[in-house]
Amino acid sequence: MRLITNEIENRFRELGRQDVPNPVVVAKFFNPCGPGTWYATEMVEPGICFGYVTGLGYPEWGNFSVMELEGLRCQPLGLPVERDLYTSERKITDHCPDLRFEIERREELHAKEFQDKQTHDLDLDH
Repeated sequence: MRLITNEIENRFRELGRQDVPNPVVVAKFFNPCGPGTWYATEMVEPGICFGYVTGLGYPEWGNFSVMELEGLRCQPLGLPVERDLYTSERKITDHCPDLRFEIERREELHAKEFQDKQTHDLDLDH
């Protein structure tokens, strides 16, 4: 199975860089034999996605290679990584409720940075 279809690639292009605390998951990939889930929120460049990865020791945000995922054979059955065909586009916190606290904190920091910038800009005007 091709993990990134033309339709998915076009959707990544439409959304562009999601510089928001709670981005939309465009595609979800998973290990059919055990732990390992990749939630793709952006395509950084062809074949490289950015997103949230769980089940591989500790969850983290980062880049991952779709070509590498397509080449993986998951043990013990040797099955390939699959794309979840039944996942619709939703915010990352809808997929990973445990992220809610982290996302709320990021939103608070984002709002504070914006407020600080506004205050700084007003100070420069005087």
